Amino acid sequence: MLSVIICTYNRDKYLFNVLKSIANNDFPVEKYEIILINNNCTDNTEIEYHRFQTSFPNVNLRYFIEKKQGLSYARNLGISEAKGEILIYVDDDATVNKVFLSSYASFFEHNKNAYAAGGPVYPIYETKKPAWISHFTKNLITGYLYFGKKIIEFKNGKYPAGGNAAYRKEIFDSVGLYNVNLGRSGGNLLGGEEKDIFDKMRDHNLRFFYLPTPVLYHMIPETKLSKDYFYRLTYSIGKSERRRTLDISETKYFKRLILETIKWGVTLILFIYYTLSLSPQKGLKLIHFRWNVSKGLLGK
Repeated sequence: MLSVIICTYNRDKYLFNVLKSIANNDFPVEKYEIILINNNCTDNTEIEYHRFQTSFPNVNLRYFIEKKQGLSYARNLGISEAKGEILIYVDDDATVNKVFLSSYASFFEHNKNAYAAGGPVYPIYETKKPAWISHFTKNLITGYLYFGKKIIEFKNGKYPAGGNAAYRKEIFDSVGLYNVNLGRSGGNLLGGEEKDIFDKMRDHNLRFFYLPTPVLYHMIPETKLSKDYFYRLTYSIGKSERRRTLDISETKYFKRLILETIKWGVTLILFIYYTLSLSPQKGLKLIHFRWNVSKGLLGK
């Protein structure tokens, strides 16, 4: 059985559509459940929950409220309440394609050596795509992920996007639950909780794979393209990495600082490339990105 877990915080605008896209999948309704975790929403989330219940009464939708603020708390509640052997996390501001559930079900059934997987994430811009978005900032802002049309193992530090990822439930017995000191909480933009889980999976030799067929379409509103959001997000990435690595050890943090210096070198090369390619705004945005991450990483 599959358990689709959607953790939501004030996204009533998108909630019905993501639930509907799951319900419209080509997968037997008796073989999955949807677990909706309300993380102290102050909007019309509960109204949208009831609207979906009325529209799709055959779907097994279970609803919970997590009073502790934070995405990691909500995700952990989803794990404890899930009845399925395979847990699939789906973002609350997205939709999925028609073969989303069947793709994950088939993969895990035929690959017993796989303990997690993730699929492509395609952005859907609600307004015009900005000229400053490059291949690199696209992933940062929109969660874009695509590694081709073949199943491959995630290696070299790569891992699935948190909003389109599936796990065997048993792995959390080995690596533990999501770190509640990481991840979004209310209006903050901290992250790192998914990376933390996948790093621990690597330490336990638990393999995870990229699947080309379960696709998630991520809605990108104008607010996510603003200067303020870009600054807060990039600074939060550095802050999250500082917190995540120091939680492990000072040595892990020191290694992350060394990696940051290497990333600066790559960023400067890309800045020169984009400038010579007559796209200086893309290069400048990468400089701003690296600068803000470094500030957060150093605790400035």
